[in-house]
Amino acid sequence: MKLLLVQGANMEWLGKRQPELYGTTTAAELDALLLSQARALGVDLEIVYTNVEGEAVSAIYRAMRAGLDGLLFNPAGFLHAGYGLRDCLRSIDVPAIEIHMTNIEKRGFGSITAEAAVGSIAGFGVDSYRLALDAMVQRLRGKR
Repeated sequence: MKLLLVQGANMEWLGKRQPELYGTTTAAELDALLLSQARALGVDLEIVYTNVEGEAVSAIYRAMRAGLDGLLFNPAGFLHAGYGLRDCLRSIDVPAIEIHMTNIEKRGFGSITAEAAVGSIAGFGVDSYRLALDAMVQRLRGKR
């Protein structure tokens, strides 16, 4: 099972950027946690960070050509105006789960890309990612 996690604009700065909102876990620490969880689940997880929306779109299409089974993504800075990313998500035929560390609705934000996802997990900090990874694997294994 091949999964891709796309981390949008500003996510590479985890642990340094607004720790009062996003905590102190760094991007490298989050990656290690998720890669360990993926190994335990028996899945292949690739993680891509980009501050450029077009690069996110290219990474998704590249993964699709390589046999992607599921997509996890945090649009982050693309949340408000990521129409290109949304159109990409609409065009792929694998499930996608949107992830946010904070409860974006509580913060008064709406997501341009959420309607193209099978679901969203938000508000649980780093655990949002762990929950999304578990949910995707369960979905792909036909248990949900």
